[in-house]
Amino acid sequence: MKKILITGGAGFIGSHVVRRFVQKYPAYQIYNLDALTYAGNLENITDIEQAPNYTFIKGDITAESFINHLFEQHQFDGVIHLAAESHVDRSIEDPLAFVKTNVIGTMHLLNAAKKQWEGKEATKRFYHISTDEVYGSLGAEGLFTETTPYDPNSPYSASKASSDHFVRAYGETYGLPYVITNCSNNYGPNHFPEKLIPLFINNIINNKALPVYGNGKYTRDWLFVEDHAVAIDLVFHEGKNHQTYNIGGFNEWQNIDLVKLLCQIMDVKLGRVPGTSEALITYVKDRPGHDLRYAIDASKINKELGWKPSVTFEQGLDRTVDWYLANETWLKNVTSGEYAKYYEKQYE
Repeated sequence: MKKILITGGAGFIGSHVVRRFVQKYPAYQIYNLDALTYAGNLENITDIEQAPNYTFIKGDITAESFINHLFEQHQFDGVIHLAAESHVDRSIEDPLAFVKTNVIGTMHLLNAAKKQWEGKEATKRFYHISTDEVYGSLGAEGLFTETTPYDPNSPYSASKASSDHFVRAYGETYGLPYVITNCSNNYGPNHFPEKLIPLFINNIINNKALPVYGNGKYTRDWLFVEDHAVAIDLVFHEGKNHQTYNIGGFNEWQNIDLVKLLCQIMDVKLGRVPGTSEALITYVKDRPGHDLRYAIDASKINKELGWKPSVTFEQGLDRTVDWYLANETWLKNVTSGEYAKYYEKQYE
């Protein structure tokens, strides 16, 4: 039986990865470590919480002695590291929080793995999930590849770039068996509504303004979260040690075009007059260091591991909207309290 530690497994991407591993690999024991901060929500994984091969552990990766004890106690065979502070706006407001979680927290995991796996590296794997934002901003042409130089422009992307470098350094210096993936913007069910798509779905439901940064021309590559979970599964099991794989949706959209498509879908789903939701679009002051365009070349993972997206953006967005409309209780639960205060400060 393999013992796999998944960090951040109550979060957006993490919950989909935990579910996939628990359900697909009954011979694995899956340990879900999450601090349950504002974006971690056990309601995301109620369907597998009673599974015999699943254990939830509440804890913080920034607590060094706790992490060391956890590795000593459970003797993990693999780590899938998703736990991170990930919202650019929050990183601008509080950069040190991102350094603490994304850099120091990753270091504690690396040190614990290095200590416990010494002499047994051939049967272990440390999988670090990162972002395309570490590469900086693209112009109108070109794609990020695995060899694109790092050029982070926000405190968030700088913290993730730093953690990527430390993972690689531990591989080169200590022989730690690692893989890294850098993914494009994820969307789908269970996404905390501070990011664009779930934020706007919630605002449209409640007839609130849709705050679009700048002129809305920023371009992103969008990846359906369930397709990302499949890719993570493949890389964990079949990826080559000391390799990086970029995971993207081959699916570029300017923010304003995405928002207008979402408005059209929502008007149909809610039975509203066409154009009702689009009238809520409000252009707001741009954020500092805003990258113009991200786009990933995912040909390496396609050629080596046979992965490609299973849904078009229109299909994935339709499924995402359906999920939020069917889970309004979940949505109301996560948009109360501290999040409401944060939203007010950021956008109102």
